[in-house]
Amino acid sequence: MERLSWLEARIAPTLEAMGFDVVRVALTSGQRKTLQVMADRNDGSLISVEECSEISHALSAIFDVEEPVKGAYDLEVSSAGIDRPLTRPKDFATYAGFDAKLETKMPVEGRKRFRGLLKGVNDAGDVLIDVDGTETTVPMDAIGNAKLVLTDQLIAATASRKACNENRRTGSDAGSGKKT
Repeated sequence: MERLSWLEARIAPTLEAMGFDVVRVALTSGQRKTLQVMADRNDGSLISVEECSEISHALSAIFDVEEPVKGAYDLEVSSAGIDRPLTRPKDFATYAGFDAKLETKMPVEGRKRFRGLLKGVNDAGDVLIDVDGTETTVPMDAIGNAKLVLTDQLIAATASRKACNENRRTGSDAGSGKKT
């Protein structure tokens, strides 16, 4: 999965104007390419299937003018989901207190994989994670992949967010549109 940071920066203002934040933009290849746009509501509430569809329509209009990927591809717009990827410094701060898995591009303190309790982000912008009682500092730019671990605590926290927004539904693959 190729992450497209330049495209994240390009579409962020449009999504922000609609009340959303870009979590990640990635391109997967296979028989047909898939351009995946993962978004969150910028107020922290859960994203709905209908909102994924709105984002898909707005991005399709942009992509009709500015072709982000050469050739045919499918556009997939989704919410980040419960065991979401952590891609931005604010994700690591927001989800401090929850379990996470981090994989670094190169070894940090002799290892590339970390699983433990997120402690947030320090003043230098590095991620803090407690692994088996030892707090480890991982530079943000060293992180290749990071995501929350599905736990009862995370499920309960998400359920309480959902209860506050009963009229919203999450969708992991909603709002798909096709580009040819």
